Amino acid sequence: MTEPSWNHRYVEANGIRMHYVRHGTGTPILLLHGWSEFWYVWRKNVAPLAEAFDVVVPDLRGFGETEKVPLPDPPSRLLDDLVEDLRGLADALGFEKIGLVSHDVGSSVAQQFARRYPERLTGLFFFNCTYPGIGRRWAEPESVAEIWYQSFHRQPWAQEIVGESRRTCGIYLKHFLDHWAHEPGLFDAALDLWVDNFMRPGNLRGGFDWYVSTGEARMKLMREGAPELPKIETPARFLWGESDPILKVRWADRLGEYFAEFELTPVPEAGHFVHYEKPELANAEIARFFGSL
Repeated sequence: MTEPSWNHRYVEANGIRMHYVRHGTGTPILLLHGWSEFWYVWRKNVAPLAEAFDVVVPDLRGFGETEKVPLPDPPSRLLDDLVEDLRGLADALGFEKIGLVSHDVGSSVAQQFARRYPERLTGLFFFNCTYPGIGRRWAEPESVAEIWYQSFHRQPWAQEIVGESRRTCGIYLKHFLDHWAHEPGLFDAALDLWVDNFMRPGNLRGGFDWYVSTGEARMKLMREGAPELPKIETPARFLWGESDPILKVRWADRLGEYFAEFELTPVPEAGHFVHYEKPELANAEIARFFGSL
């Protein structure tokens, strides 16, 4: 695949310097990455979507080339900061309304944004979404065996172990990129770029801070189960990889309790990174969804 010449840009948003890539014209859509990712995980989606949309792909706070700042006090405020970063980015770019395409960490940001600023949204598109309806199921035995890294990332010395060398960082990242994808090895050609990114000063800690900030909330879900919340009214579309060992497709069964209007499609032979594993499907469905709103 021939890649475009990436348009790297920077802007002050919510008091931090945000990095983003931007291509295309038309209705604005923002693509929000997860962990262990950064903006480049959308590389197979940007050019096709830019044929019909104004595509903006930011690095979230703490990730990629966006500014690294200490965790707020209390750390649980990080999600609110990420939402305000997104609002600030939209304001700085002059967008009155945006569509959000999100995955993993980005899906949490998108849901919180939808609850706080529904008037700013045209639609929500999710890949393998972390949502409150998972509830106690995070603590199922087969889930506990998979989410060990979330507790590990909360340790203050985790970055020192993973980032001791390029080799240790590469071993660690490759485990997740292989294990969470349906087809191991899919990211091998880009692994050096992943290591380059996470070996940047502050990037390992910046990503790990997400798990520090969400630790208490995750434990509350395990203890108390799925909370009752008002439904998100913004139209939502879900593509969910059937092979994802972390965010299991069967956990999508309670989406209707949290989204008033949604469509869900399980994706065979795809794992955690549907947008990277099945880009043609992802791009066609994103274009269809936002083109119909």
